[in-house]
Amino acid sequence: MKKIYAFERECLGCRLCEVYCKTAHSKSKDIIKAHKQENITSAIIIEEILQPKAVSYFALQCRHCASPKCVKACISGAMYRDEKGIVHNDKKRCVSCMSCVLVCPFGAVKKSNDGKAVSKCDLCVDYGNGKSLCVENCPNNAIKLLNEDEAEVLK
Repeated sequence: MKKIYAFERECLGCRLCEVYCKTAHSKSKDIIKAHKQENITSAIIIEEILQPKAVSYFALQCRHCASPKCVKACISGAMYRDEKGIVHNDKKRCVSCMSCVLVCPFGAVKKSNDGKAVSKCDLCVDYGNGKSLCVENCPNNAIKLLNEDEAEVLK
């Protein structure tokens, strides 16, 4: 299964991945309306890490774990792993107990801005025509959609 891998040494900290994630998951699919009128939580977050002589950036997104703790902790069955290995959150079934947020070892499952459900990366399976929009729009190719073997070669 292909997953999103972030390569911090290539990240510019531009946060375009967050912009395209929000736009992809918005109702309007319009970049301006998504940011000004819709309260969308990005499923990928760029964290800024201050170092003595520089700033580096770290992308935080779902790893789609082989044995996801978020799925095991979900009391409503909203979190599930499909046959392809993609971990999803069915927002209609989510009861906002936040158990998945608490157990994610990577901090990649977050409370959504509306507080009604959680936000996590879904690889844009329903939005990006088979392409993850954060990957497609990263100007420095710091985010890649790779299988595990491909990612190991690039590390």
